[in-house]
Amino acid sequence: MKRVTLPCGVSVPALGQGTWCMGEDRSRRAEELATLQLGIDLGLTLIDTAEMYGDGASEQLVGEAIRGRREEVFVVTKVYPHNASRRAMPSACENSLRRLGIETIDLYLLHWSGSVPLGETVQAFEALQREGKIRHWGVSNLDAGEMAELWSLPGGNAVQTDQVLYNLSRRGPEWDLLPWLRERRIPAMAYSPIEQGRLLRQRGLAHFAREHGMAPSQVALAWLLAQDGVIAIPKTGQRERLKENAAASQVRLTPAQLRRLDELFAPPAGPSPLEML
Repeated sequence: MKRVTLPCGVSVPALGQGTWCMGEDRSRRAEELATLQLGIDLGLTLIDTAEMYGDGASEQLVGEAIRGRREEVFVVTKVYPHNASRRAMPSACENSLRRLGIETIDLYLLHWSGSVPLGETVQAFEALQREGKIRHWGVSNLDAGEMAELWSLPGGNAVQTDQVLYNLSRRGPEWDLLPWLRERRIPAMAYSPIEQGRLLRQRGLAHFAREHGMAPSQVALAWLLAQDGVIAIPKTGQRERLKENAAASQVRLTPAQLRRLDELFAPPAGPSPLEML
């Protein structure tokens, strides 16, 4: 499994597990739980969730999945923008810790920028670090301009990642955000790396995958894993799909294959607003 080193020096797998929309349907819970646990077995030990997902139901599912295996897992969760103040973040963090059943969050992210000034959010993160509630902090859905603003603030250069929408069909971050992050050795965390399944139905990708003996999802994930400083967090609640995703970590795309994917999914020709789902 390829690994990526965060600015703090912690090494994490470049392929993790997302949990958006998981934990919300009791009829799927057993399979989702088994899928997360299988992912840990297969080395996908970075698990991403958020207080927003199912109003905490996803965090509860993750907590159950990692029970008895806490030391194997790097837990990432996210705080709502309206909870990202000095006053509200301590309570939001405690609620996430309770749902996860853990004492410390490995990486706590601002879910997106809101009305709370970034400087105050950094101060709230730092207070939680001093209390041992979180180990590290980062952000999500911040564009290059917002990252530059964050970096200029006192303590802002302690940011560990920017989690953004990035996949073969959403390559806008390559124009300005990814170069900015790489210059500072800050990994990008790519959510919806197969575009919530829509990429799997893309005709060109399906043909490429058949031609090279891969599943379309494996191509999409291997393309992300071929890049420096990118962590992919695909979400699936099915064990068979999880095995398919995990196998992408063993795929090494050739320069010729990467050029062909550039032809099928053109890199950006100029700046564009950061997209979100």
